[in-house]
Amino acid sequence: MSQSTRDEVERDADDRATDADEATAPPDRIERWRGRLDEPSDDVAGDEAAPRRSEAKRLLVDLLRPYRRVLALLMVVVVLENAARLSVPKLVQLGIDNGVPPLQRSDDAGPLLTVVGVLVGAVVVQAVTRVIFLRQSGRIGQEILLEVRRRLFKHFQRLDIGFHDRYTSGRVVSRSTSDVEAIQEMTDSGFDGLITAVLTMVGTAVLLLTLDWQLGLVCLLGFPVLILLVRWFSRESTRTYRTVRETAALVIVHFVETMTGVRAVQAYRRERRNQDIFEDVATRYQLANERVFRLFAIFMPSIKLVGNITTGIVILYGGWRVFHGEMTIGVLTAFLLYLRMFFEPMQEVSQFYNTFQSATSALEKIAGVLAQEPAVRDPEQPREIAGVRGAVRFEGAEFGYVEDRPVLPHLDLDIPAGQTIALVGATGAGKTTIAKLMARFYDPTAGRVTLDGVDLRDLSQATLRQHVVMVTQENVMFEGTVADNIRFGRPDASDEQVRAAARAVGADTFVEALPQGYDTDVAKRGGRLSAGQRQLVAFARAFLADPAVLILDEATSSLDVPSERLVQRALETVLADRTALIIAHRLSTVEVADRVLVLDRGRVVEDGSPQELVGQSGGRYAALHDAWTESLA
Repeated sequence: MSQSTRDEVERDADDRATDADEATAPPDRIERWRGRLDEPSDDVAGDEAAPRRSEAKRLLVDLLRPYRRVLALLMVVVVLENAARLSVPKLVQLGIDNGVPPLQRSDDAGPLLTVVGVLVGAVVVQAVTRVIFLRQSGRIGQEILLEVRRRLFKHFQRLDIGFHDRYTSGRVVSRSTSDVEAIQEMTDSGFDGLITAVLTMVGTAVLLLTLDWQLGLVCLLGFPVLILLVRWFSRESTRTYRTVRETAALVIVHFVETMTGVRAVQAYRRERRNQDIFEDVATRYQLANERVFRLFAIFMPSIKLVGNITTGIVILYGGWRVFHGEMTIGVLTAFLLYLRMFFEPMQEVSQFYNTFQSATSALEKIAGVLAQEPAVRDPEQPREIAGVRGAVRFEGAEFGYVEDRPVLPHLDLDIPAGQTIALVGATGAGKTTIAKLMARFYDPTAGRVTLDGVDLRDLSQATLRQHVVMVTQENVMFEGTVADNIRFGRPDASDEQVRAAARAVGADTFVEALPQGYDTDVAKRGGRLSAGQRQLVAFARAFLADPAVLILDEATSSLDVPSERLVQRALETVLADRTALIIAHRLSTVEVADRVLVLDRGRVVEDGSPQELVGQSGGRYAALHDAWTESLA
């Protein structure tokens, strides 16, 4: 569940119980959500369509660039295929006019057999070239889709934490599934249909005029009407398909967030409320798709109507000319066959336009994501740092998640190498922000943070992550075994090193008691382990990585008393000769620190060892310690 969703859950906590008992959610709240749905898409490419289309075109050109030669050869194959197909009506005309003499009997079947032989050859060429095209275009299409998925996955991983805080998980899923599938539909059949349709229409028009220019001009009388229909359909469908993609993303966003936060949904009896919101976005998706079908209900029958009227006119005028000996029956037959071939691709073009508009909208959104540059990025020339000691300094560091609302107004802090620092203070005091800046999940808006005197912005991400590791309270477990999750930061670690890390944090006892020990599958999101066990695995993962700086952000919040005691003993051993930053509300964890910083609105108001601060009468830490002691009693 995204932060915005959690915030809304908390804001509405007081009155959700009443909402759940009502048949529908209050209209004003549904309207509030509708207002959010009517806002411009929050896709990172921006609200203007022109930049998004430009980015999409650049992405498409970049994806097709490696296949330029193959695509050129495929164009030749398509031309041969269509030439063979377009030759069939002409061969039928020759067979009728030359091979089947209408006014006299003839025992000479040579001309007819020749035409049939050439016709068979044309059909074979068409079939072979068709097979070649489908196989090669299918391979290229799948390779392009694979490249899109690779780029998306890689890019999402390298984008900064701030981006992921803003960009909901549902939209991430939509970009990597629904939008990629829309592009796949176009690559599977769209381009093939378009190229064939264009070549067929152009070739047919030329052949119609070549066979009989007068009747050909009659056939082309309906062309202006077709152009008007296509322009109207293009204009309306472009807008409609963009709406379809955006509403589809909203459906996925709300579904993913609801299912991800289903515990909170059920805990606050929000099911009906979320159902109302989902039905609203799903209805918008339905209406957008209905608009698409309405467009096709007008466009496709109109194309067929123009084609049928043109065919009727050709039969009347062509029959009159045949009757007066101005045209042969074979030419009229070929005309009717070509005329059918001319109007049939219009249906394929409309189908392609359906696919193309959907894929274009999806490609714009994907291109927008790929064009987003991470706020935290590697320097052009990263500095090397050897023999890291772990000394950390905040020099006039300033930071705020929202402009003009600083969380850290101006922080000067010196953490010597090997020292364990504990941060305490009220919620919102800036403890986690300091940890995020220290791990370079964000960069300060002013000032700098250094590691052994080197600005973190001058280090590559790989170097920084090697020396600075952060353990958060989420304790994400990935699919695989317990051992896989422990060696997550060091995939090359041996089994003995994994077991040693588990022993260091006291996790070996419960791991060895599992059915398959270290080979036990943790299940989805670590569902086979308790919250405390997941935290111990996260500790072992961090300890195995062996960083110079270790950050613990509320990392003991889910531990029970026995597990906490194990971690306390482990911390005293593992944190020795290592710089550590501990954020904890449990003062039992704070007591292992060499130094305690009490924060208030991003400023350090107390600084000293736990023993010194406890002895300060009237001090904030002393008050916190007294309250904690009373709670234990």
